[in-house]
Amino acid sequence: MNLADRISNWIKEKVQEAKAEGVVIGLSGGVDSSVAACLAKRAMGEKVLGLIMPCHSSVLDEDYAWLIAKRLNIKTERVSLDSIYNDLLGILPSHKKIALANLKPRLRMLTLYYFANNLNYLVVGTGNKSEILIGYFTKYGDGGCDILPLGDLFKTEVRKLAKELKIPDEIVKRVPSAGLWERQTDEEEIGITYEDLDRIILAIESGNKESIPPQILTKVEKLIRKSAHKRSPVPVFKIVNGS
Repeated sequence: MNLADRISNWIKEKVQEAKAEGVVIGLSGGVDSSVAACLAKRAMGEKVLGLIMPCHSSVLDEDYAWLIAKRLNIKTERVSLDSIYNDLLGILPSHKKIALANLKPRLRMLTLYYFANNLNYLVVGTGNKSEILIGYFTKYGDGGCDILPLGDLFKTEVRKLAKELKIPDEIVKRVPSAGLWERQTDEEEIGITYEDLDRIILAIESGNKESIPPQILTKVEKLIRKSAHKRSPVPVFKIVNGS
């Protein structure tokens, strides 16, 4: 059984275990959401809802999101979040750039769960291993989901799988961007290419770090440590022996 079939079967199993009816997924026009949507379609057939949720987004993002939705023939809803985002900025106090940016994925998360609750669907996350390990996701934003079918695949592996699934080349070859602000790109923000990031993570996991330049190795290890709280359950105070 190939990887795509294994992941698709896993999605179906998780939906059945949760006694859910299907899955909902946010379509960003990027390679990760396109691959996740394709695998969800293979797993659940007609029981897939794609949500396109522009929030002062690039027109190209939405164009590619519609492209994959039509290619996969999945039911799709468009929910514009521009006005609610603007309203929030009107009532919130002064803010940092990152706080502004993180509002967008958090608004999308609550929209995904609104539809999931209505339909008894699970929310499919689109994060990959490379980004999850260094914390390159928004807590309770794109990190808020029920299942992560790509969570153990490096970004480079997602791209390879995308080609096998015949995801359109224009999506596979796009410069990765979370669309948090104008002209933002993932690799520029992270400060390293995905190819190098994946190579370094593999070296860390295998313990064979000698070939990695110390400066960049330290950078990645620091990102992993600093973002540990994002991957951990919420800490709960424990009462021991009734005290």
